[in-house]
Parts: sequence; C-alpha cells; structure tokens
Amino acid sequence: MIQVEEALSIIAANSINMPTYKIPVSKSLGFILAETVYSPIAMPPFRQSAMDGYAFIHSERHQYDIVGISQAGDHSDIKLNPNEAVRIFTGAFVPHNADTVVMQEHVMANDKSILITNMPKQFTNVRNKGEQIGKEDVVFESNTLITPAAIGFLACLGITEIEVYKKPKVAILVTGNELVKPGKKLAKGKIYESNSVMLEAALQTIGIKKTKIYKVKDSLKATKKALKSILKKYDIILVSGGISVGDYDFVKEALLENGVEELFYKINQKPGKPMFFGCKNETLVFALPGNPASSLTNFYIYVYPAIKNRMGFSDTHLPKLVRKINSGFTNTTGKTLFLKALYDETHVTILEGQSSAMLNTFAIANSLLIVPNDTETIKKGQFVTLLPID
Repeated sequence: MIQVEEALSIIAANSINMPTYKIPVSKSLGFILAETVYSPIAMPPFRQSAMDGYAFIHSERHQYDIVGISQAGDHSDIKLNPNEAVRIFTGAFVPHNADTVVMQEHVMANDKSILITNMPKQFTNVRNKGEQIGKEDVVFESNTLITPAAIGFLACLGITEIEVYKKPKVAILVTGNELVKPGKKLAKGKIYESNSVMLEAALQTIGIKKTKIYKVKDSLKATKKALKSILKKYDIILVSGGISVGDYDFVKEALLENGVEELFYKINQKPGKPMFFGCKNETLVFALPGNPASSLTNFYIYVYPAIKNRMGFSDTHLPKLVRKINSGFTNTTGKTLFLKALYDETHVTILEGQSSAMLNTFAIANSLLIVPNDTETIKKGQFVTLLPID
C-alpha cells in the first residue's frame, strides 16, 4: 500500500501525451494544441473604423465637406484634404491620411457636409493595423485549450487547420452480479448500477464525449475474456468494482493474466483504498472501487489528471483552495481522507454522510476536503486545503 503523493507521481510518470494530428479548426473545440500557432496576417489587416460615422483629419475645424463613402469590404484610395470627411461604417477601410472617426450620433449632417457637435479626441474610433495581433506573432502557445473564442480568432486569421493531441479512447468495464440496469425491476438482493453513467458523465466534463460501457459477470473467465478484447482497443480503461479481496473479486487477477503491469495496488486513503493502477504498452488501466463515492473520489484524484495529461493539458490536477473550516475534526485512521464538503468565499463545512457507498452527499458537495494521513487534529477556524468539484 502506498501514499497518495506516490500514487500521483507514478500515474503522472506513465500518463504520456497522446499522438497528434491535424484537424479542421471548425472541429477542434475542446482539443489541446500540440503546436505553437503563428499569425499569417496582421489583424486587423488594415486600419478600420470602430464606429459608424465620419472619418476626417483631426483639427480645430468642426465643419467638413463629405467627399466619399467607405463601406465594409470596400477599399478606397481617397486622399482627404483638411476640410473633408468620408462617410464610413464599422469595419470599413479608413482613408490613409484620416486619423479620427466621429460617431454619427455626434454630428449634424446633410448630403454634402457635416457639423461635429461633440468633437472626439484625435485617433478616436480607429483600429490600427495589427492592433489585435501582428503578422508572425504568436496566436496561441502549445498546450492551449481550444474554446469557441479561440476557434473564432483562428478563423478570423484565415487559419483552417491546427495540430492537436488526439483524445484518448476510454472504456468503462462494470463488474458485479448484483447490478441491474436502471429502469428494470429490482429483484431481492440486487441494486441499480450507477457507476458507469456516473463515470461517463465525469469524463464528459473534461472533454471525453464518447465512451463505451461494457458489463461482465463476476467470474475470472468472463472478466479475463472481456479485458483481453478491451485492452486492444482503448487508451484508457476504467474498471468499476471487483478489485477488493473478496471471493468474487477477479479483476486484479484477470488484468495480470492479460499482461497488464501492476504499478501499484491499494492507497493509504479513505475512501478509495482498493485501487489498482497498471499499464499494458501505452494503455492505462484504473481498477476503481465498486462503492460509488469511492469510485468518484478516485476519478477526481487520479483518473482526471491522467486523462488531462494524455490530452495535452498543461494544468492537469484540480486546483487547490484554502478555506477556514467551520468545525473541528479528528483523524484517527492514519490515512489521507477525502471528505465531501461545501465551501463558500471564506469557509468550508464537512458534510454528513461520508460513507463510501453514499452518493447523496456527493451530489450536493462542491469540494473534497483533504486531511493528510499525518494530520490527527484539525481545529475549528484552521485553514484547510480542498479541491473544488463544482
């Protein structure tokens, strides 16, 4: 059995980046850049008007003759004299020697001339060439998450393809003869299976939208056969249940017989102690406890950073926050505890119902409060560390 920090270190050392490939910018939402992107053009590529109004050469003069019009998409070589102005629209080309645009609400105009009633400062409402970004400047560094705004920015620079890390293919294998699919009749001795949909939902929060769920009976033969097939197809495998030391827990044995290298088994923590982590080639295997709260806790602590690392994220772990605790707490277990909790801007409260089988508390929690294994007493008002999961 190992400590939490050692488990995290082993997982990080084995969670190598996925291969990269080119993808259309329009399809890149949620992917991570595998290259530094440089701008092929300046943006804007010419001086633009930021308003509908009139472009002119700034002076003490208030009255100007209208000598032309500049619409978005047009290009005009009009050269203004000091007493002249051009009708102009947002995004349109600003004549070369014009330096200011007055918004249309601040003029009195007829077909031939304008009178400026509220004189703007020189250079107002003119977007200079390269104001957003210059040609060959860095658009995004490698390991940047592609968001809707990032897609829009890349597109406005004329970039159509980018190099990204592939998203890992993830399978969830559920074990347990006692499990029944929600919606079916619940016979005596059976419980509804929830871990697969819970883990599938958790994966979606980090950009893994498609997963395959497999279910297997509690037998060594069936478990071994299922894993043999799954190990050939997926980059990450999450096994739910069957990893403890009961007579019908066959997962560890089946993994080892399928050539999965054991990197650690059991962690000095509560909940979530009976977890197996291993690999076969570049496929990572997390055998998670069957108890729902234990399974989800270990997902957040171990699976979450491993998948984000494989996807190319630079920040892989949940962020840590520090808050004052609302009540004292004693840890007599000698284990690292992950307690379901609620935090606000200043304080954190440990919730009732910390059992590894209980999801009702988890469903309202917005954080996991960390109690280190060597901490026996936490006093009310003491600062503690927590991981936000909201």
